[in-house]
Amino acid sequence: MRQNYVYVTARLTYKNVPTWHRDLCRVCENIPIVLCGNKVDVKNRQVKAKQVTFHRKKNLQFYEISAKSNYNFEKPFLYLATKLAGHEAELAAAASQPLPDDDDDAIE
Repeated sequence: MRQNYVYVTARLTYKNVPTWHRDLCRVCENIPIVLCGNKVDVKNRQVKAKQVTFHRKKNLQFYEISAKSNYNFEKPFLYLATKLAGHEAELAAAASQPLPDDDDDAIE
């Protein structure tokens, strides 16, 4: 299983982001994606905030987080919930549309 977040303490994880993004988009088209830089509480940060630019190129939401200290931990989930709730509204609106009468499809 692949990691779906970036450790800001390791350049290698950030270098893998384009590959992970490409693979994810091949399998799941048009889904909301959040890029998270984890371990921002660690002092020996190797990926600086200004170096994180991939999300801008792909129009992704980005949050710096710390799972250890709970810094911003809720933000990716809230963002995704909001995005998914927006899609739920579209699905509910589509489901409320009346189905065509049986006669509309009849061959005369």
